[in-house]
Amino acid sequence: MKYFHSIAILLFVTVGVSAQTKTDTTETKKKPTSFVPTGVRVGTDLIAIGMTRYVDSYKGWEVNADVDFSRYYLAVDVGSWSRDYDNGAEIYSNNGNYFRIGGDVNFLLKDPDRNMFFLGLRYGRSKFSESLQVNKIDSMWNNNPVNERYSNSNSNGSWFELTTGIRVKIWKVIWMGYTARLKFGLTTNEDGNLIPHDIPGYGRTDKNVAWGFNYQIFVRIPVRRQQ
Repeated sequence: MKYFHSIAILLFVTVGVSAQTKTDTTETKKKPTSFVPTGVRVGTDLIAIGMTRYVDSYKGWEVNADVDFSRYYLAVDVGSWSRDYDNGAEIYSNNGNYFRIGGDVNFLLKDPDRNMFFLGLRYGRSKFSESLQVNKIDSMWNNNPVNERYSNSNSNGSWFELTTGIRVKIWKVIWMGYTARLKFGLTTNEDGNLIPHDIPGYGRTDKNVAWGFNYQIFVRIPVRRQQ
């Protein structure tokens, strides 16, 4: 009789644990991934603002935006810059606009604030004009100065970028972060007699790859409640 009671208690406990396990499994069943965006972030590059303020040879701005589709983000950048160099013998200037479009993958999957550490890819394109004046002394004509001018008035450039960086929520709807860029695959289409030297959005063209860095501040506009 004692063994019968022991077996009955064991069966009762086993059934109870099994039922509880099924309940917990049902309650913790993984929710399906939602790809409906929860918000849009819009920001700007603080480095461009600082350079415009304190670097005489540079004027520019950049606006950045992204929208989330679960762990995937569509990212768009739009900007403008102009540069001027004058070393006495040569005077160079350029001016143009650019955009980048691409995607990021967030590797911080369980963060309730949707902070980001990401890797991404961009396609960039720029439309610009530039000019170069070379000042020479002509010894054959009584050392008179001779100015040679070269220009491109309606040129285009395109390239690709590998990106990485972070986005961190610092207060309510305010976010900050950085983006590091490895730029490559540059192609140009110029209409003048000057080989492109500095392309807005890309930089100098004398290397096969170029580095870029943005330090950004964002405002996040929620479009639906996060699940």
